[in-house]
Amino acid sequence: MGSSPWPPKVSMELHVKNRDKLLSSLRQHLSDSSRPLHGFVLLQVSLSAFIFLPFLIFLNNLYPIAFAQGGEEQTRYDTDHLELFRQESYFAYLFGVTEPGFYGAIDIATGDSLLFAPRLPSEYAVWLGKIKKLSDFKEHYMVSTTYFSDEISSVLQQYYQGAGKPLLFLLHGLNTDSDNFSKPADFQGIDKFDKDLTTLHPILTECRVIKSELEIALIQYANDISSEAHVEVMRRTKVGMKEYQLESIFLHHTYMYGGCRHCSYTCICATGENSAVLHYGHAAAPNDKTLEDGDMALFDMGAEYHFYGSDITCSFPINGKFTSDQSLIYNAVLDAHNAVISSMKPGVNWVDMHTLAEKVILESLKRGNILSGDVEDMMAARLGAVFMPHGLGHFLGIDTHDPGGYLKGLERRKEPGLKSLRTIRDLQEGMVITVEPGCYFIDALLLPAMNSPETSKFLNQEVINRYKDFGGVRIESDVLVTAAGCYNMTKCPREIGEIEGVMAGAPWPAKNISTHASNGLQI
Repeated sequence: MGSSPWPPKVSMELHVKNRDKLLSSLRQHLSDSSRPLHGFVLLQVSLSAFIFLPFLIFLNNLYPIAFAQGGEEQTRYDTDHLELFRQESYFAYLFGVTEPGFYGAIDIATGDSLLFAPRLPSEYAVWLGKIKKLSDFKEHYMVSTTYFSDEISSVLQQYYQGAGKPLLFLLHGLNTDSDNFSKPADFQGIDKFDKDLTTLHPILTECRVIKSELEIALIQYANDISSEAHVEVMRRTKVGMKEYQLESIFLHHTYMYGGCRHCSYTCICATGENSAVLHYGHAAAPNDKTLEDGDMALFDMGAEYHFYGSDITCSFPINGKFTSDQSLIYNAVLDAHNAVISSMKPGVNWVDMHTLAEKVILESLKRGNILSGDVEDMMAARLGAVFMPHGLGHFLGIDTHDPGGYLKGLERRKEPGLKSLRTIRDLQEGMVITVEPGCYFIDALLLPAMNSPETSKFLNQEVINRYKDFGGVRIESDVLVTAAGCYNMTKCPREIGEIEGVMAGAPWPAKNISTHASNGLQI
């Protein structure tokens, strides 16, 4: 494992193609709306906060828009400790720029791409290294031309050849996963331009929904190294360890052998009853429980490489051997996971996939005498949401929860469980979506269900009490929708025999990360 000493080199052609895709979609929209094909797409990434306060104040006076919006490096509260910067996702999608402080523009009429870099003072070279020339950015990021960010107004006005004010298409729209709005770019002199705040966001978001082959290859790479790391965690899990030690093993493997400095999200390393806490691992529950014999582990961890991520969950017994109760719950979730993947193809609706997963899990729980009664009646009573309160999955790409789930006027469902779905769209070729059914024993959901006449009649309370401290099981894979069906990009042991074998030291046929090109894809 980890036999490749270096991660793959990523071509900026990926982002050239992303810009071309946006340009084509935007021009088509304007043409269909009988609007002129001119104006500029403009995105901003705010200037970073640098190493120490006097320098930070100097820069803020020099660039009054420096700290206004997203994509900036952050200091920790009132200190000079600088948090590790990660680029804003829409800007990363179009330009691939890793540095903070840039603007990017696309001329709709000509297709030219323009980068505007911060004009850095000489002190930068003392503290943060060599100051690059504009030509360096032009060559590396494969854009048409580069300028300094204090030249935006004059440069764009020179580019514009029409009458009246030039038009700026600015990014402003709702992220339906976070309920936060993207922030439109701002700069000195923006009052000399007309602004369109509604057109760009839905078009650019829809571009991100369908992945190119170059994007898929990066997601596959993140899956390959993350799958390897999950297997390494399985092999090294021992009673008496701390949850955070397993998190550390994962982080070390993906960085050491995969060059992944960032994770897609905060690792969830839950064992025992903690595995029923859906977003365990946060500051108030920091992966610090001691691993106990007989407990299940639920490890949800995914690495990110060149902005593109993975999102993988493995569940397994701490001691390496499944009990009959653990096998019942695990196989219920695995059967749901496999049933969904077998059913996925273009045109299939994601709500139907979610309800399929619920039904398979309820049928398994009925066979295990945890439930009794008619499964269709259970579905009508939304009993599935008691055991799986989250949605089946979400789009995956530059963001763990990639946007686009509710474009085109789609509205969330209101029912328990279904209201947590991050999309209700029909599947399309080129989508990458997670499949992550789960079954949890959560007191905050079970107790009301036991006291409700609509659901209590299905629950065998004596058997359920046996699972009081069980926690939960989740199995999550990242799946590419193909023309013929789908392709599972995740390469972890899933069957009980495979997991027990790997934890006992058996080899696992994980692909070498240097030759991972699944489906013939290359980065």
